[in-house]
Amino acid sequence: MAAGVQYIIRLHMLREMVPFRELVELVDSNGGDIIALDLVRAEDERTVRDLTVVMPSPEHLKQLEEALIKLPGTSIENVSDRTFLMHLGGKIEIHPRIQVKTRADLSHIYTPGVARVVEAIAADPNKAFQLTMKRNTVAIVTDGTAILGLGHLGAKAALPVMEGKSVLFRWLGNVDAVPLCLDTTDVDEIVDTVVRVAPAFGGINLEDISAPRCFDIEERLKERLDIPVFHDDQHGTAIVILAGLLNAARVVGKKLEDLRVVVSGIGAAGTATTELLLAAGVLDIIGYDREGPIIRTRKYPQRPSWERYAERTNPNLIDGTLHDIMKGADAFIGVSSGNLLSVEDVDVMAPDPILFVMANPDPEIQPELVQSRVRVLATGRSDYPNQINNVLCFPGLFRGLLDSRARKITMGMKLKAAEALANVVRPEELSAEYIIPSVFNKDVAPRVAAAVSKAAEEEGVSRRVPPSLR
Repeated sequence: MAAGVQYIIRLHMLREMVPFRELVELVDSNGGDIIALDLVRAEDERTVRDLTVVMPSPEHLKQLEEALIKLPGTSIENVSDRTFLMHLGGKIEIHPRIQVKTRADLSHIYTPGVARVVEAIAADPNKAFQLTMKRNTVAIVTDGTAILGLGHLGAKAALPVMEGKSVLFRWLGNVDAVPLCLDTTDVDEIVDTVVRVAPAFGGINLEDISAPRCFDIEERLKERLDIPVFHDDQHGTAIVILAGLLNAARVVGKKLEDLRVVVSGIGAAGTATTELLLAAGVLDIIGYDREGPIIRTRKYPQRPSWERYAERTNPNLIDGTLHDIMKGADAFIGVSSGNLLSVEDVDVMAPDPILFVMANPDPEIQPELVQSRVRVLATGRSDYPNQINNVLCFPGLFRGLLDSRARKITMGMKLKAAEALANVVRPEELSAEYIIPSVFNKDVAPRVAAAVSKAAEEEGVSRRVPPSLR
């Protein structure tokens, strides 16, 4: 079958004018493959059919369209691909949890009965967790400034991503998530808006907000809110990376505290990953970005976050090129840009090197170039083993936060989430090709949720002990 994108072409055709064999030959001659030809409806002299094809490129599709309309009695109504069809009308909708069948039902859910519930919450605001959607609902907040690595495309363009995240929250964590795409990039306005809508939610998931603004937004919201605030691009990435590194270290027989780790890309994800690795016991981390190694002998007046970063990393003050800092490194963690590394950079690493190259769509080095040169390889892509994917974290993490009604997220909770995720991979399953569970593994979210709830109780930030922990 041809590699490419699947399209559905809706055809209006005169009956018996074009045999199926001719359609197959036409698609094949234009570089594609027919998947299906489905009847939509039949009329007196015409039929409407959906022709599903895989085409290797948009140019091949255009050539096919031009060829189809030249067929006798044939016209094209519409062309769509499967991705766009799945987004048609949006990917989420809201349903009530109860049915209203009688006047009595109406009086209970609305006036006059609802007044008693209002008064109960006014007397004890914590009852909102029991009596409203707050108990199971998260706001996904974005300003559209860092959408999936595509950059600043605006609030409306961010909505399909936030809807997709809502689907994953519900599917994997049984968490209701509402997208809030804010039409502003002003930090003060974003913070004030989230604070004002927060009473309806049990947690805030910040998403696709550019650095360094995302740091300020998160910190200010954490100060002003009594519900957990979590920037997934930072901390979700960090948790999954730590889980993968825990298992990778087991595969190569090294301890975290003995690793020298190079982190490439000191933005939101790289900074949070470094903080979590330090908290987990890694002692020697060298950060690298466009200006070279982050080092405390250099000043970064335009990047105060790098000033703080430099104080905690690169203990041996290693300077030079990327090749220089890769010498003797046990692990490389890339959250930066594609095709950054060379084979020569990898060859100077310590024995049994660990390589996490997670830039998308192009990793920091093409895996095929180094698969035989490294012991453990992970990427951010689904077409290679060991995919580092945030979906392994946020559904279970927020399930645990909501179950415990946590006031905030602590470093201890993130560490426990990473350990729980790593331990989903059983000892007998662990290998260089399997250091992180699949996103379809149904054990992931419950195990992460339980670890987060337990940590919330132990650290005194929970308002409820889930029944599973009593």
